[in-house]
Amino acid sequence: MTAASAEVRPRPISPAVPRHRLAARSIVAVAPIQAGDEGSIERTATAPQLRRFIKSRAYVPMHELRRRFAINGADDEVTVVDIDRQRVFVGLPEREGRLLGDLLRGGDIGYELSLDPISPIVVGVYPMRPVTRA
Repeated sequence: MTAASAEVRPRPISPAVPRHRLAARSIVAVAPIQAGDEGSIERTATAPQLRRFIKSRAYVPMHELRRRFAINGADDEVTVVDIDRQRVFVGLPEREGRLLGDLLRGGDIGYELSLDPISPIVVGVYPMRPVTRA
């Protein structure tokens, strides 16, 4: 057993979770990021990549954007975005949050808010204009 696998504690198996989903979760936990490696990770998401990915689907939850573009950050990392006299919070690091905010302000994508807490936080996005195919 390696040191990395000794740190990972298995979760109890829930009968409601399909087996193929459990296998995918265990793969993610195999190689945790070391504390010193966080500064060496380069984020490569661009506004056109975000726009294209969001427009290719009917709805994209925020966790899916993080997974697709390997956006790593703290669990509570949030970016404030001002849209038409309203302030919303996007659960992405500063750079990616600003890119998503530009798309929101430009009307390229819409957003769904979680109004459960008092603060409006974006939980998902969707395309506003259809993709034109040549």
